[in-house]
Order: sequence, then C-alpha cells, then structure tokens
Amino acid sequence: MEPVGEDGCRWCGDRRDETDYGLRIWSGRVTDSYLARRSFVRGHAIVVWRGRHISEPIDLSPVESDLYHREVLTVARAIRDCFRPSRLNYLTLGNRERHLHTHVTARYPDDAGADGPLPVHAPPLLDELAWRADAAALKILLT
Repeated sequence: MEPVGEDGCRWCGDRRDETDYGLRIWSGRVTDSYLARRSFVRGHAIVVWRGRHISEPIDLSPVESDLYHREVLTVARAIRDCFRPSRLNYLTLGNRERHLHTHVTARYPDDAGADGPLPVHAPPLLDELAWRADAAALKILLT
C-alpha cells in the first residue's frame, strides 16, 4: 500500500526514493524529481511540489512559484545536458493526480509523437538497467 498524506493525497505522503512512477533523481528546496519508470522517450522526469497540498500553480505564493519553476528548469537543464534532445516539453497537469507536478519530457525527431504530442495511451516500461543508469547520470548532473 502506498503512503498517503493526512489529506489522502498519495503524493503528499509518498517521499520514497523509488515509487511506482519513478526513481528520485533530485530533491530541491520545494520539489522532489523522479525519472519516470514508464515513458515513450528517455529523459522524462516528474517534478513534484513538496510544500502544503495544492493542485494548481496559481495557488502558490509569488516566492513559492519562483522556487517551483526554478527547480523545474534545473531538472530540464539536466535532462537537456544528459540526453541532448532536440527540444523539451513541459506539462503541468492535474487531471488524474490532483497534486501540483510538472512533467519535463525530452523530445526527439524520431520519437513516438513525431512533430505532435506523445501518444495518450499508457507508455511502456523502460529497460530496467538503462533506466537506472539514466537516473544515476541525472543525479550526478543535479548534485
């Protein structure tokens, strides 16, 4: 059973290094970042807000917003430097998981989305050894 916060949010309560959705690559001042276990591409991280429970970035104070977005960009730079994608996508969603988080996804000319968005169906599990090696490389860049 996954840990949950007092408010019932699994992301408020789950701060393990490895979760069902990813492997922690960095803890900033206000976020934890995970390399996604399932993805259509190498270099897909989830940056999770670790302050009080909120689901919308508009609920952050100006200082919190600045810190949050700076940490999203820190992770993005590490992904860019590690994987050398042709571009990066940023998605801050609240559809299934109602807790503030941003997906930072490397994009490549030949990826599953070509010139459009990545597919909406469940992405495949990444190769375990490659995924762990990628996480280790990102951890080095983020320290």
